[in-house]
Amino acid sequence: MRVIVVGMGIQGVKRQRVAGSDAVASVDPFKPEATYRTVQEVPLDDYDAALVCTPDEAKLEILEYLLGNGKHILVEKPLIAPDAGPLERLGEIARRHDVTCYTAYNHRFEPHFMRMKALLDSGELGRVYRCRMFYGNGTARDVRNSAWRDKGAGVLPDLGSHLLDTVLFWFGQPSEPLAITSCHRFENRAFDHVVIGGEGSPAAGLPVLELEMTLLSWRNHFTCDILAEHGSAHIESLCKWGPSIFTHRKRQLPSGRPEEGAVTLVQPDPTWEAEYAHFKRICTSGKGNIDNDIWINAQLQKLANDSLNRNPE
Repeated sequence: MRVIVVGMGIQGVKRQRVAGSDAVASVDPFKPEATYRTVQEVPLDDYDAALVCTPDEAKLEILEYLLGNGKHILVEKPLIAPDAGPLERLGEIARRHDVTCYTAYNHRFEPHFMRMKALLDSGELGRVYRCRMFYGNGTARDVRNSAWRDKGAGVLPDLGSHLLDTVLFWFGQPSEPLAITSCHRFENRAFDHVVIGGEGSPAAGLPVLELEMTLLSWRNHFTCDILAEHGSAHIESLCKWGPSIFTHRKRQLPSGRPEEGAVTLVQPDPTWEAEYAHFKRICTSGKGNIDNDIWINAQLQKLANDSLNRNPE
């Protein structure tokens, strides 16, 4: 498959490296080393798909152009719009041209995320009561110094979109609404620390949720704790920040120290290569994940409004 990379920032350079010999051209109006300045300049016969790594504001117009010309797309998360209409239109165009529109959430390919998914699907944990996730990095100053990143809802769409997609991956779509429980601008103009929660429906398999995201964790870190009827499951760190540890504890009744098993991984981040391979596979079917984007976008828009109402500028 011949691909072009649109947007040659940090993500675009990484995507180009992963695509290897598949990458036939690059597009960026500000990088002199890019092959083209605009995507419209690239001859349509030269490529089959595009890896879109631009700022959010530029995405929708670029995606509509590419899908309308029959090109498969992998676009960096989040895919956001003022309402569902533009995203529904992208889905319609993709279906009409039988091409894939795939928003990249590479954490789905994190080994311990897949291990957690398999454990949950097995039913071994029984009824799942509560899931708490924390996702933090220390990029507050980098974001503040950026001309385009330190605005809007800040960390909410950036890291929160990953957490919302993980909820979809593990549990499906929550039936109960999510709400802001804490939001602050400690160092930045936009929010740099946010906590959201949802009451869930444990009886229906949807746990109580607590999702915390921050730009103020000076050592990048991820944790997850799932508490359930027959035990608990825990993730500490991602492969890229390793070691990454998955722990499964089996409850002892009536009480007592649980039987425990742990898997520790010390390895480079495998998710980018795995996700690109997945993208190439689904391009043969025209299957994408725009329905996930529509739900995530609706949550982000609501939560952003709630956060501004709770903590006005």
